[in-house]
Amino acid sequence: MQNDPYLWLEDVTGERPLAWVREHNGTTEAELATTPQFKALEADIRAILDSDAKIPAVEKIGAYYYNFWKDAQHERGVWRRTTLDEYRKPHPQWETVLDIDALGRAEDVKWVFHGANCLKPEYRRCLVALSNGGSDADVTREFDLVTKTFVGDGFYRPEAKGGMDWIDIDHAYVFTDFGAGTMTPSGYPRIVKEWTRGTPLASAKVVYEGSDADMYIAAMHDDTPGFERDFVSRTIAFYNDELYLRRADGTLAKVDAPNSAQKNVYREWLTLELREPYTAGGKTYPAGSMIAAKFDDFMAGKRDFEVLFAPDAHSSLAGATWTRHHLVLNVLEDVKNRLSVLTPGAEGWARSAFTGAPAFGTLEVKAVDPDESDAVWLTATDYLTPTTLSLATIGQAPAVLKTMPTFFDASKDVIEQHFATSKDGTQVPYFIVHPKDLKRDGTAPTLLYGYGGFEISLTPAYSGGVGKGWLEKGGVYVVANIRGGGEYGPRWHQAALKANRHKAYEDFAAVAQDLVARRITSPKHLGIQGGSNGGLLVGNMLTQYPDLFGAVVVQVPLLDMKRYSHMLAGASWMAEYGDPDTADWDFIRQFSPYHLFDPAKTYPPTLFMTSTRDDRVHPGHARKMAAKMLAAGKDVRYYENIEGGHGGSANNAQAAHMSALAFTFLWNQLGPP
Repeated sequence: MQNDPYLWLEDVTGERPLAWVREHNGTTEAELATTPQFKALEADIRAILDSDAKIPAVEKIGAYYYNFWKDAQHERGVWRRTTLDEYRKPHPQWETVLDIDALGRAEDVKWVFHGANCLKPEYRRCLVALSNGGSDADVTREFDLVTKTFVGDGFYRPEAKGGMDWIDIDHAYVFTDFGAGTMTPSGYPRIVKEWTRGTPLASAKVVYEGSDADMYIAAMHDDTPGFERDFVSRTIAFYNDELYLRRADGTLAKVDAPNSAQKNVYREWLTLELREPYTAGGKTYPAGSMIAAKFDDFMAGKRDFEVLFAPDAHSSLAGATWTRHHLVLNVLEDVKNRLSVLTPGAEGWARSAFTGAPAFGTLEVKAVDPDESDAVWLTATDYLTPTTLSLATIGQAPAVLKTMPTFFDASKDVIEQHFATSKDGTQVPYFIVHPKDLKRDGTAPTLLYGYGGFEISLTPAYSGGVGKGWLEKGGVYVVANIRGGGEYGPRWHQAALKANRHKAYEDFAAVAQDLVARRITSPKHLGIQGGSNGGLLVGNMLTQYPDLFGAVVVQVPLLDMKRYSHMLAGASWMAEYGDPDTADWDFIRQFSPYHLFDPAKTYPPTLFMTSTRDDRVHPGHARKMAAKMLAAGKDVRYYENIEGGHGGSANNAQAAHMSALAFTFLWNQLGPP
């Protein structure tokens, strides 16, 4: 926008913008956060987030099982470990490995844990990533799992977006900000180097250098015993990447599969998840398929594939997980998970059912240790059923190890799935959770949630916060599986890309209209909520369909689609939305809420929420949109967490506060007088 009067709000940490933020934070807090009801809800959500009874998800590293845990005593979290025998107990004994709160106090930095990469097979040294305040940019520091201390003269990567991966004890790949010209327009690494212990980072040897137009360059070492390999990945854009095998002499050989395919190498196998039709070896494989070939044969020029999964009108591949001898496929059938097991052998791939999988709910499978066993973690959940974690060996019945506690009374509610008819006739699924005795008179306070982008699927999940903050009060909760997501694979995502973005918004509007037609709710009782790309979604609902809704919560959103590609990581999303500096602007402007806003129109009450420390989606989007609407006298509230990153919060206290603000605002607007 020429002469944007609110451009000054893009100065993330400037004194004037932060003064504006604090002023509006204060106004919002005064309206929403001072009542006893708010304090009680905030305390309830905080108790859920801090609960010692939550399932501690674990990762096997060597002989131990590691977990990262936050609670009231560990706001920033503690990285800890236990044995499998101990983990099976209701109350395992944990050994603290790294206390992030204590580290932050000692170093006077608000550290947020971003994970650890530990070197096989000794599992003594780890590359630990830490973010100051929760931003995507972080540092990497070498850590000793035996002494449980950072290595004083070990590897250290200064703060930047990027990362590291072990090659061996004395060498690592590093992809980071090496200085001027070494980052992509998206703000991610453009160069990857091999770094030798004890030498300056500046002397690390270049492995690969991407172009100025690339999105992200990285390298990784696969240390699967007997199949050790090194790879370089070149991400040009979302769903557009190249993979190279790095030979012993440092030369690169391209894995000559389609850029749009997801390429995975495990032991002797190459698997491709296709996003577009692929013709090879005289055969054409449809988009959405998963095919497999021997990796060495493929690199030698052979194109003999076996189809492991082929989609139909109702199904898509949600995931695939290798164990030592098997591949577990997780398929969505009309947004319901179905598991099966594939086993490669001399006669091809054998197929069998996954023993003991629940019949309903969202299912996830993760290998315990694919180098050594066929054991998997199996999690199962839905909107009303607390998550369970089971341990299973392929072919045997799962044994439930942990069950999340009941955080709200779900006995009065029921889950249904319906389909709304979008503007072009497409059937759009959505889940609805409502009281069993719901009066279909159009008065139920209803919260509709959506995302609709980047091929991400929304499946049923248990949320104590939603339960306590909405369902337990008698509210109706709805999740829309609109186009742009991945619920029906690549075709569902691609149907709403760029110039077709409007189809995602038409889908969401169709779900809202279906809820009204079913007499579940009415516009004045129907609220919507979405974050990030979902913030762009609800921003478009606000500006294009204001008469459909009674309240809107817009979280960490994209809103100024003219400038998005010039703000933080925005350039990396042009494959999704288009390039506003080209003729694409002709269609992008049609879904840019900042430009669609009309001061002459009436809009529903709105709450914008974001984070100063979000270095992925610029807080300027929310700031500028709120300022523009406030200047026009609209019913708008604004709240910005001064830290927290793209997730919005850096600890459970912040998360509980922001969640309580959103639910309080929504209930005030939509609930009974």
